[in-house]
Amino acid sequence: MRIPSLSVILFACSTALAAQVSLPKVLSSHMVMQRDLPVHVWGIASPGQGVTVAFRGESRNAVADPLGHWSAYLKPGAAGGPFTLTVTPGPAPNQGTNQPAITLEDIMVGDVWVASGQSNMEFPLSKASTAAQDLPAATNPQIRLLMVRKRTADYAMWDADTDGWTPSNPETAKEFSAVAWYFARDIAARQHVTIGLIDATWGGTVGESWVRLTALGEDASLAPIFASRGKMLDEAADADAEQADEKKQLEEAKAAGKPAPQFPWHPPLMSWGPGLLWNGMIAPLAPLPIRGALWYQGESNSALARVHTYDRVMRTLIEDWRHQWAIGDFPFLYVQISNFKSTPREDWAQLREQQVRTLAMRNVAMAVTIDIGNPDDVHPTDKLDVGLRLARAARVLSYDENIEYSGPLFRQATTESSSIRAWFDHAKGLKVKGGAVTGFEVAGRDGKYVPATATIDGNTVIASSPDVPAPVNVRYGWANSPQCNLFNGEDLPASPFTSER
Repeated sequence: MRIPSLSVILFACSTALAAQVSLPKVLSSHMVMQRDLPVHVWGIASPGQGVTVAFRGESRNAVADPLGHWSAYLKPGAAGGPFTLTVTPGPAPNQGTNQPAITLEDIMVGDVWVASGQSNMEFPLSKASTAAQDLPAATNPQIRLLMVRKRTADYAMWDADTDGWTPSNPETAKEFSAVAWYFARDIAARQHVTIGLIDATWGGTVGESWVRLTALGEDASLAPIFASRGKMLDEAADADAEQADEKKQLEEAKAAGKPAPQFPWHPPLMSWGPGLLWNGMIAPLAPLPIRGALWYQGESNSALARVHTYDRVMRTLIEDWRHQWAIGDFPFLYVQISNFKSTPREDWAQLREQQVRTLAMRNVAMAVTIDIGNPDDVHPTDKLDVGLRLARAARVLSYDENIEYSGPLFRQATTESSSIRAWFDHAKGLKVKGGAVTGFEVAGRDGKYVPATATIDGNTVIASSPDVPAPVNVRYGWANSPQCNLFNGEDLPASPFTSER
């Protein structure tokens, strides 16, 4: 677990003069420490100043280095609490009276999950379709929440912009990620441990903004990302002028009592910069041991110029997050984007295929949501099922339960005379909901796809069309907003796919 050096230098220079020992805001009362991993406590003091950290009957001493940075690790422990953590400053070199001890109360030891991504992960519990029932009952002592405010930065921040940890209740949960909250409620009830959730999200952002800049630069296949960013910066002046004109038109329409004019969406310049959200919102979290990460993002990467690099972006993100946290290949659970009409300038089918390819990584899982979207709204309100599907994956990858956690995933296709057979993993009890199987297409060697008649045969699907006498490829749900009705016996939907590689 690493603390960014440049931000430490800047922070230490300001705090060393005041000789005040301080902790990052991610360490606060009501927090959750990760069970079964060393307890990490870190902070800032005057260079050469000693501190004593005490927790669960154990204490450790640390001395601030020349930059004022100190760090202490205490022994791992089982879930439990509440506990008290104290940080007692020692005498500061060439300073006056000692600073009083810092005391953090009501600390639980359980499991910590980081939830990140764009607007569908940011989507608050108060707007979920189940909010009327669940928000009034959101007081849950087994769920603790940390909301990280939106912030970009050119270099990795030492501390997050947050008010600290709070127990879950109707007030603290209402603006918190609905997907993450439902995930935590299910896991806490099953594991009987306190779940700490960290909400670090920003709607309308691209995946590469959440990845360390150096990690992106080490992969030559991601060069188009930097070209795209350069184009955005080149066009920034024109965009500013255009948005100023739009603002003027809105004001004039309002003054005249006319309907507000509609304008095209403009990508946010700052939050789309490669690495900028990692620096501002994720880097301050990396010193804190966690159980795993939840991710819901991809819609902003569906543009035709970006979509084909998304698998590489996500592999880089996952690999580098794991490297920066330095606690092993922790579970990374993500949501496949749903169905939305969108525009021809975006390819949601290809983005979903890119997300499927990321499953080749170790200790990752994907929740398919093609059945619970809203073709007319990029923000479907059913967040309960999304959270529960992520929780199913966690129950297998992180908590060693023996259950089915994925919908059917395409494995391979085999030709059979005038038809083609699609084989699946996670397909026990393969079934259709609502009549005949929909969404299948086949293509011959000319690569032209046509709608196909599809039937279930055991745990496979046989597809054919009289217009394609010798099919060589098959695909399913290949549209921005497809009609899909294939499920396994656990009512988990099949992921859209193509047999083309």
